[in-house]
Amino acid sequence: MADPIAIDDVNIVVSGQGGDGSLTVTNMLAEMLRDRGMGVYTERDVLSRIKGGRAGAGLRASTVERHVVRDRLQIAILMDQEGLRGHGHRLGANSVLLYDESDGPMPEGLVSEETQVYSVPFGRVAVRRLGRILYKNSIATGVVTRVLSIPDDEARAAFRRRFKRLGDAIVDQNLKALDLGFEVADTLGFSSAGGYFELVRGEIGERLLMTGNEALGLGFIVAGGRFMAGYPITPATDVLEFLQKHIPRFGGVAWQAEDELSSVNMALGASLTGVRAMVGSSSPGIALMAEGISQAGSAEIPLVIVNTQRSGPSTGMPTKPEQSDIDMVCFGGNGDFERIVLAAGGVEDCFWLMVDACNLAQRYQMPVFVITDQAVSQNTATVPPFDLDKVKIDVGKRLSAEDLEKIASYGRYEITDDGVSPYTVPGTPGGQTLVTGNERDEFGLVSTDPGNRARMVEKRLRKLESAIPHLPKARRWGTEGADVGIIAIGAASGACTDAIEIMESRGLQTELLQPRTLFPVPQESVDFIASHERTYVIDHNSSRQLAGLLTRAGADHTKIEHLERYDGVPIRPFSVANEILEREGRK
Repeated sequence: MADPIAIDDVNIVVSGQGGDGSLTVTNMLAEMLRDRGMGVYTERDVLSRIKGGRAGAGLRASTVERHVVRDRLQIAILMDQEGLRGHGHRLGANSVLLYDESDGPMPEGLVSEETQVYSVPFGRVAVRRLGRILYKNSIATGVVTRVLSIPDDEARAAFRRRFKRLGDAIVDQNLKALDLGFEVADTLGFSSAGGYFELVRGEIGERLLMTGNEALGLGFIVAGGRFMAGYPITPATDVLEFLQKHIPRFGGVAWQAEDELSSVNMALGASLTGVRAMVGSSSPGIALMAEGISQAGSAEIPLVIVNTQRSGPSTGMPTKPEQSDIDMVCFGGNGDFERIVLAAGGVEDCFWLMVDACNLAQRYQMPVFVITDQAVSQNTATVPPFDLDKVKIDVGKRLSAEDLEKIASYGRYEITDDGVSPYTVPGTPGGQTLVTGNERDEFGLVSTDPGNRARMVEKRLRKLESAIPHLPKARRWGTEGADVGIIAIGAASGACTDAIEIMESRGLQTELLQPRTLFPVPQESVDFIASHERTYVIDHNSSRQLAGLLTRAGADHTKIEHLERYDGVPIRPFSVANEILEREGRK
């Protein structure tokens, strides 16, 4: 075999059937490549079922951290024809396909003739040699590490770490499967001396490998959050499970309620005691919580709401990414009430925006959303260790018993210049706790007086004006001052960071803005559109909700170009780049 091809950026996909453990391969590789100093990003492609149906996972490892798997693959491990039909078109020159021919030979015509194809009966080998078909994944991992020229000892060490918690017997069996993969690799011409690719070692440094949902949970704990309520729903359940596992060590509670209505009301009750509280769900679950969230706005109760968006409407496609809840989180609910909406662009954002959300909810006594999408919430990425010294806890205008002694009277809903009223927690001597969803006066007593109503509405409105200077700022990539701008949120922003590099290589300079505050719409988003001749707004929905939000805030609609995706597939960098290049008259 020829000398290995040196690469510093590899894109891999594994595809099999749900429940057969196919995703183990990418999980193992992710840890190995992270330990080699590379930035790693993985994505899930599964169906909403326990077993059966195509289940795949993508992985990208690079010496520069990326947050998207590219359209073109270097390696594909496809365990059946369904995976071949789904991913074969992503292979080409300098690509390697490992195809499981256990159920029959590979069909012709589904991959480029330039692809290096290796047919291996992974399943049959696993059953004949080890007695269980599940070991095909560890066998395949052994072959892939050889393809990438990863030393055998590194792979064995990674396997021991991965399976250690399952006991020595499981470790030994998987190590046997790994060694069997090395044997298979030898027959294919991939020796321990070198494979098809030579993967460059990275120098990124220490990195955590985690999902966005895990980062949300960690950020909540670090920010002083101590109560979370939720009801299982894909793809939000992981936040609840993470907190159920970890928050008790910090004196907190993560409670699975009987439904979404109960969970939001439990969180409201916890918040009223002075505890930092959160409720989490996904798109249809958030819709069910609308009444409780409206009460948080009316009664000025601090509340953090996580919405891990998925394809809708209704049940939609629970395991597929989409960003079609923008209108709901920004404007949903009954009547007028203030809220803040933060949008996480990746795993690191999930952590820091959760910290911001906890402080903003407490400081301005209102509901604060942190929205992600299925890709951000469930995909894994390497992130630098979080600097906990940068985390500050802001409890806002909380009054102690000593503070109350210094004032003539205490009104829970006192009208103030910034719209935020001082408050006490239940049990504070001299304070009071009187809460209702009805309109009330400064002391919390129900009132329908027109003048009082107007004053209270205007008071709550001033909160947003006061909050604007303290809202998280956007991030930018690309060429400052370029004629063409791009605006994207969530996982779409990760694809666009790659897309701007592709377009630059084709001679088109662009600048990307990733808003981290979605509502109230920051002036920087409006100004970004004004400063470019054209701005492509990436909407991962069919109704142009992000673009509509921007134009409603005053952005010049004549400068906006629309680019939508709503097929349940992650946005890919080449598709974005090609569409913009075509519209800009570039080949």
